Amino acid sequence: MLDLLTTGPARRAGPAQWCGGPRDVEDRVRVVIAEDSVLLREGLTRLLTDRGHEVVAGVGDGEALIKTVTELDGRNLLPDVVVADVRMPPTHTDEGVRAAVQLRKTYPGVGVLVLSQYVEERYATELLAGSSRGVGYLLKDRVAEVREFVDAVVRVAEGGTALDPEVVAQLLGRSRKQDVLAGLTPREREVLGLMAEGRTNSAIARQLVVSDGAVEKHVSNIFLKLGLSPSDGDHRRVLAVLTYLNS
Repeated sequence: MLDLLTTGPARRAGPAQWCGGPRDVEDRVRVVIAEDSVLLREGLTRLLTDRGHEVVAGVGDGEALIKTVTELDGRNLLPDVVVADVRMPPTHTDEGVRAAVQLRKTYPGVGVLVLSQYVEERYATELLAGSSRGVGYLLKDRVAEVREFVDAVVRVAEGGTALDPEVVAQLLGRSRKQDVLAGLTPREREVLGLMAEGRTNSAIARQLVVSDGAVEKHVSNIFLKLGLSPSDGDHRRVLAVLTYLNS
């Protein structure tokens, strides 16, 4: 199961909960989808609208994505989140992620969730390089897990982070070579790796078959060794994960 990391206070009263019935208006998120495959774009639209969310626009390239969000802003109708493919026309290289990065800079209150066919480290790192709020990077295979995907869209819309475990694993495999984390014990590295997947302390405890208290102690040691004091304005959990990913 994909666990998601909350990076800061949600923009709504709390995360949306969908149990099969009608969704409250206050829980509904407004979505713009950028995907050049018409079939996939329509499929994503159907997944989200069937669960009570509002897809306000669907576009097929990065330029159209930026233009659409700008127009919506002019009408005071900014989306809560943009779901964008990494590769889109005209070159099918990085148009989608470049548009996503630009939108994060221009509209920091709009969440951005990018989808990729496979892990592309450079794009994931670029997307995570700015603010840690409202960002996600998932592999397209994750869309097949409907509840997981919809939960990721909602979490990113509310200011959280959704990182695919495969993305985390590849980025962390590279970061282990760096000295910035040299002071962490193997167990602390393991805990931080699970934190990077978005797992809560309780979920980490279940995964490692240890007590919640043991995990809390490891997390405290990680913060201490990474120099993250309780007075840090940003969420220390997020700062620790970003240090791990970007080191």
